[in-house]
Amino acid sequence: MRRIRPRRSPAVPLLIAVWAGAAAVLWLWWNNTPSIADNNGRILNAGRITGLLAGYLMALVVLQMARVPALERRVGSDRVARWHAMTGRYTICMVLAHLFLTMWGYALQSGKGLGGIVQQTVDSVNQLPDMGKAAIGTGLLVLIGFISVGWLRRLIPYDTWYHVHLLTYAAVFLTFWHQLSTGNDFAVEPVAKTVWYGLYGSVTALVLWYRILSPIRLNLKHRMRVQAVIEETPGIVSVLISGRKLHRMGAEAGQFFRWRFLAPGMRFSSHPYSLSASPRPNMLRITVKAIGDHSAALRELAPGTRVWAEGPYGALTADKRSRGKVLLVAGGVGITPMRTLFETLPGASGDLTLLYRANTTQDLALWDELAAISKERGARLMYAVNSPEGERPDISADSLRRKLPDIEDHDVFMCGPPGFAQEVYAALRGAGVPARRIHHESFEM
Repeated sequence: MRRIRPRRSPAVPLLIAVWAGAAAVLWLWWNNTPSIADNNGRILNAGRITGLLAGYLMALVVLQMARVPALERRVGSDRVARWHAMTGRYTICMVLAHLFLTMWGYALQSGKGLGGIVQQTVDSVNQLPDMGKAAIGTGLLVLIGFISVGWLRRLIPYDTWYHVHLLTYAAVFLTFWHQLSTGNDFAVEPVAKTVWYGLYGSVTALVLWYRILSPIRLNLKHRMRVQAVIEETPGIVSVLISGRKLHRMGAEAGQFFRWRFLAPGMRFSSHPYSLSASPRPNMLRITVKAIGDHSAALRELAPGTRVWAEGPYGALTADKRSRGKVLLVAGGVGITPMRTLFETLPGASGDLTLLYRANTTQDLALWDELAAISKERGARLMYAVNSPEGERPDISADSLRRKLPDIEDHDVFMCGPPGFAQEVYAALRGAGVPARRIHHESFEM
């Protein structure tokens, strides 16, 4: 084995940079505000602060959607997705606060009072430059935020939510211009205006490169097509994808791509699926459980169907490893990235253990392959399935210690449904595994 040198996540430096940017935005307001005379001034300045922060957060929201490799492959796609959701919530709160406070302040200046906010808003949209576009952009942001609320999000088909979510780009574009044309801070500070253009211009360039140009380059180079669809177990299929020099796509064990199959009814759907085998020069494989319309339709794919892929993404790779011994934990179709790691992680006999959780033995997809890998590598393979009466297996701190007495000396890689991941995470922490050595990615589709 090569010397283990885990790659450190840049999450902490990035968060420090984000907070430093927010502090710079507040300093811009402070530097341009010599004094606040009265209550009306306080309201308007509160509107200025929330507006500046909203503009800054909008740039971060788009940056987190740009699929920059330094974020997707080093921080982790699931963590970036959580950052994006949290930043989006803060952005909408700041936008609404900015709208309310600013219109309230203008209404007081006009002698209308709090009850005149609606009329003041209408007047501002009609009279101030770029406010019409800002109003449309604000409406789009509110719509996107509303359909992303947990209970409603679960009621909406993924493809519908995804395509509406893309309107974030339009919303940010529409609201950008009024920041410069009506914002006092940018009117009196040309340097701040230049920096703001630079911030939004850089984010736009990253989106164009990583969301549009890089995928075009990738797919023109590798020209992927469906070669075959194989049923692994009832409800789970593997899709074999052929192409040119696929081992040069830069994919590592544990990563995933976003796949678009150019078949009737599927052309406008893009979904993330992990590789379930190491890339070969002319072959990739994904293994998918039929959960929604898109995944269920994969079994009907005809050989020769064109494939469009974006990626690779994900940080659940060997670079996270910091110990010689490794426990891999898979729940359901979460076996796909674990299978590639089980095959490729360096290790001596006895160093690797795979625990596979499924409802029944019939649901243990790729089991024959896993058994062959286990035998060849001298690795340990275990499964946990429900009893014939439907009783769930015991995956607790005590049971993990019984199976692996030295579990606290392991790195743990884990992939599965969110509820399963939370249960196993708690058990691992109870068994003495430090949080920094539990590596997992989880996506709720």
